[in-house]
Amino acid sequence: MNLAADLALAVDPVRLARRVGLDPDPWQSALLRSDARQTILNCSRQSGKSTTTAVVAVHESEYRAPALVLLLSPSLRQSQELFRKVKEVRAALAFDVCPVTEESALRLEMVNGSRIVCLPGKEATIRGYSGVSLLVVDEASRVPDELYQAVRPMLAVSGGRLVLLSTPFGRRGFFFHEWTEGGEAWRRVKVTAHDCPRIPCAWLDAEREAIGEWWYRQEYECEFVETLDQVFGYELVMSAVNSEIPPLFGGWRAAQPQDV
Repeated sequence: MNLAADLALAVDPVRLARRVGLDPDPWQSALLRSDARQTILNCSRQSGKSTTTAVVAVHESEYRAPALVLLLSPSLRQSQELFRKVKEVRAALAFDVCPVTEESALRLEMVNGSRIVCLPGKEATIRGYSGVSLLVVDEASRVPDELYQAVRPMLAVSGGRLVLLSTPFGRRGFFFHEWTEGGEAWRRVKVTAHDCPRIPCAWLDAEREAIGEWWYRQEYECEFVETLDQVFGYELVMSAVNSEIPPLFGGWRAAQPQDV
């Protein structure tokens, strides 16, 4: 690849996506070109959020070196699935990517000093990373709050980017909180199944019938709905909260209903 072509990929990540055979939807192109420090992707299943985020991770490691990219999910197996997508993007680029100096099932280290690491979903075993350029939290609605609290400080000094991607899972936890109350610091992207041209309407109709309304509204319509077994609804609980009374245990989570 000549210098001009390489420069074009560096300037525009959408070109990199197209080079690996992807034809980004408008929201995907906007995500690839975004420089937002904090992004939430509330996107339907099979909408392409993981693949797009993998392209973001590859672009970060290639053109913002030396970059440390961390991939986090509720479990190590899920982190490795996103890691697999990252390696597939690199493989599609063939010889146009920076050579690897060290590779394992959990990490890539490159000649340019960049590293891509997938992490286990356990708070006690992920501490110690610093200078993080990009932190990706996949299936974020199912990641425990304590794990999210443990990884956020990794961005404190580096000013790195944070991307949360998931479908909703009840009106609880940090993913719901950041989406509804996180303020203007977040760039929010919502993509339902009906917004994705690759998902047939007939298939969605059949899926609604197969999995039921509660699951369908979350997995495909990206709605935060009450859990099936909770006694009191979210709005009722929050109406009983007085913001003038300091929380007993500190932090926003003390005022959140716990849906078990």
